[in-house]
Amino acid sequence: MGEILRVVSAQEQIRLSVITAADMVEEARRIHDLSPTASAALGRLMLGASLLGNAMKGEKDTLTLRVNGGGPIGSVVAVSDSKGNVRGYADEPRADLPTRADGKLDVGGLVGRNGTLTVSRDLGLREPYIGSVELVSGEIAEDLTSYLVESEQIPSACGLGVLVGKDRRILAAGGFLVQLLPGASEELIRKIEDNIFMMDQLTTILHEDGPEELVNQVLRGLQPEILAREEVAWRCCCSRDRVAAALKSTGEETLQELADTGKPTEVNCQFCGKQYVFLPEELLSLKTGGRV
Repeated sequence: MGEILRVVSAQEQIRLSVITAADMVEEARRIHDLSPTASAALGRLMLGASLLGNAMKGEKDTLTLRVNGGGPIGSVVAVSDSKGNVRGYADEPRADLPTRADGKLDVGGLVGRNGTLTVSRDLGLREPYIGSVELVSGEIAEDLTSYLVESEQIPSACGLGVLVGKDRRILAAGGFLVQLLPGASEELIRKIEDNIFMMDQLTTILHEDGPEELVNQVLRGLQPEILAREEVAWRCCCSRDRVAAALKSTGEETLQELADTGKPTEVNCQFCGKQYVFLPEELLSLKTGGRV
């Protein structure tokens, strides 16, 4: 499980969300057998998706973040519901790189910097809202900040971090998203920037002191007030019915070809790895509009 704290400050001109979710990222690491750097890359994207998803209003709203920067990891995808529960995967989960000269994981190198971050919001309308920006660094947090500022014109700052132990287990994972509401003064903006510049390393704060201390450091001197705490977790919504619908959407010809092999058709969920098996007669039933 993890937790999102919703915070306001400075006459409600600042909106801050803080997430701590080591267990959520550890579940992704375990399911996909992620390398240390891939854990950090997918973990950061999942944390960002959870923060943005949690801010959506519709109960059935979903948000998808996709990053493809041309790096060894390929595409990285995270999907959140409106509560902040999230799932994700990477094309090449075992891809890895040596640590940088400063000793940190080279997330930007693994993701790549020649590509885009795409944000898709499904609000139950005919078409989802989709926006994208060119990657700034491939480090995820800077790229999300760029998206919010450029595509949604919301002055924002985002920090995301994943601390990986020597045994590859996730020791800490979390971050923050601070957004300034209309009317925020230049002085207030500078104060936030100074606080973020002067704060301790994000994963150290979370690992040693917890999310409340992260709130205090981001909003130091600005009288933060925690309005709500909400639990978040890794959650995959795959089901046999959903997979059957996906198979049916491939068309009658494809279903007939699969059935003609005389062998069961196996479909694995990209997010959780669960396997679904459909017998030839079940595929024919789908072809004729039946259920399985």
